[in-house]
Amino acid sequence: MRRAIPEVPILLIIVSIVLFSCEKDVVTNKAESAVEVSASNEDFKLCETCPPGFELTEDGVCRLRSIYQQYRSLEDQGVGGLKTALPEVRDGFTPEQIDLGRYLFFDPILSKDGTLSCATCHQPEKGFSDGLATSVGIAGQQVDRGAPSLWNVAFLKLFFWDGRATTLEEQMQGPLFAENEMGTTPKELLSKLNGIENYRNMFQQAFPNSGEKIGLENVYTAIAAFETSLISLNSRYDQYAHGFHGALNKNEIEGLNIFRSFVARCAECHTPPLFTNQQLAVLGTPEPDGKPLDAGAQIPYNDPTLRGAFKIPSLRNVAKTAPYMHSGRFKTLRETVEFYTKGRGHAVPEGENLYLHWHIWEPNLTDTELDRLVDFLQTLTDESFMPKQPDRLPSSP
Repeated sequence: MRRAIPEVPILLIIVSIVLFSCEKDVVTNKAESAVEVSASNEDFKLCETCPPGFELTEDGVCRLRSIYQQYRSLEDQGVGGLKTALPEVRDGFTPEQIDLGRYLFFDPILSKDGTLSCATCHQPEKGFSDGLATSVGIAGQQVDRGAPSLWNVAFLKLFFWDGRATTLEEQMQGPLFAENEMGTTPKELLSKLNGIENYRNMFQQAFPNSGEKIGLENVYTAIAAFETSLISLNSRYDQYAHGFHGALNKNEIEGLNIFRSFVARCAECHTPPLFTNQQLAVLGTPEPDGKPLDAGAQIPYNDPTLRGAFKIPSLRNVAKTAPYMHSGRFKTLRETVEFYTKGRGHAVPEGENLYLHWHIWEPNLTDTELDRLVDFLQTLTDESFMPKQPDRLPSSP
């Protein structure tokens, strides 16, 4: 029997935006609004309202509300139609935990030398990526791969390009403690945060039963809480999928049909509505000139069949996250979609025998069909729930 799901009205999203009005960096008690706000950084008060798209439930946590929750899941049943459910979402954080994570995400104090924040490599205006082929860490050190987008990570089961992490908490420890990325250590991180009265007070607001000292697990939880609030589900594609035919023009609808066709087969890996099937795949994408083959998932999984395998990314907001692929090899969406029609294994280096994913073949798409695919991919952009960057940080002098 199909489980009954409460209807989620379209207007809920709009109402959520209007209600999310507690965004302030320093506030006084609600009953003291007439009192002059202190100019110091000692009175940061975390938001008590959920971010847009979330509902504050009776147990005090934020739950995602989306029209997609009215649809049936077609997991293990093929690509399905437009009205298909999303994967299970990770939610259930308190408003205070989400807001604390927002401050931490944008604060460079989390890095060893105070120059990099999470937002350095995951910039909101660049689709929560950084616009670089491969990211740059502290002291200008080069990172091996590009920074994936963080939109809709609440639905993901694998993290990093090689899929080596299965939770956001596990994932964030990579860049935080990598010597060529943010370069800090657990001890240094806790020493800095515990030395800031603002943060001690804010952690008490978000985790009232955790004691006076800030602990690592609560740092990870807060950042994960913020990252899971980065929801992008109201693109023109979504409006079309929910029944508003006028949301897409003729070329974009043609691109959608090509995307979902058994010729192009894009949707078999980039499965709507998340636009990823969350699997690892060997595509045989070329590395930048002069770089050796990146072994990808072969290393963490110790599996030679995964040599050159990488996580299939979601395509939501993909128009904002150039360049593309794990190494930023392609500068434009047009170059990227053209790769798939140039022939199976055409870019595999000499001497490599990769186990290419069976969906990689020779669709022989025309230039016009490739253009239509790009038209469609640009309809997946939605930044209506963009979080506000803090005007001031708890670590500021």
